[in-house]
Amino acid sequence: MQDQVNAAPAPKRVPWNKGKLTGGKPPLRPKHVWSIRTKLQIEGRVRDLAMFNLAIDSKLRGCDVVAIRVEDIAAGGYTADRATVRQKKTGRPVRFELSEQTRQAVDDYLRATGKRPGEFLFTGHRGPERSMTTRQYSRLVSEWIGSIGLDPRLFGTHSLRRTKATLIYRRTGNLRAVQLLLGHTKIESTVRYLGIEVDDALASAEQVDV
Repeated sequence: MQDQVNAAPAPKRVPWNKGKLTGGKPPLRPKHVWSIRTKLQIEGRVRDLAMFNLAIDSKLRGCDVVAIRVEDIAAGGYTADRATVRQKKTGRPVRFELSEQTRQAVDDYLRATGKRPGEFLFTGHRGPERSMTTRQYSRLVSEWIGSIGLDPRLFGTHSLRRTKATLIYRRTGNLRAVQLLLGHTKIESTVRYLGIEVDDALASAEQVDV
């Protein structure tokens, strides 16, 4: 009994999100994309430019971006117009388009590194046989965001995933197309992911004067 009285109190657990901004990360605006892209080009960061462009075009989760292999997008030695990647979270394949500037950036990166089919496109500190980790990728994204004066705490890897999908929806209103591009199994997931209900309600409200 005395031992229980004298026992030291258990250390108080600190919440994992203490001091951090949580919640859905907003997409980047086109001007932000171009600012990051230009900065990476000027600084000659070939790998980072290829990775940034590919992340924007592919609309993939971070775990899928780092898992891309050379043959997934450049089986013939040059980057293809379209590619298909099997998502880690759902196990379902998702197709995406690759813009000309992304293809050029990836081709430049492949030439600079000499990477071949069978290899991971983006490797990290663990050696050429292993892909970059999602943590390394997240740190890179924070660095890119901060380099153009934005607060890295407000954005994340999902910001890159959301960017093009959000623009496509705003320009076309085609929710089903965005669902397919994001690889969501349910359209409700796409609605929640893009925050469409709130955006549409605000857009409608802005058109009404009292």
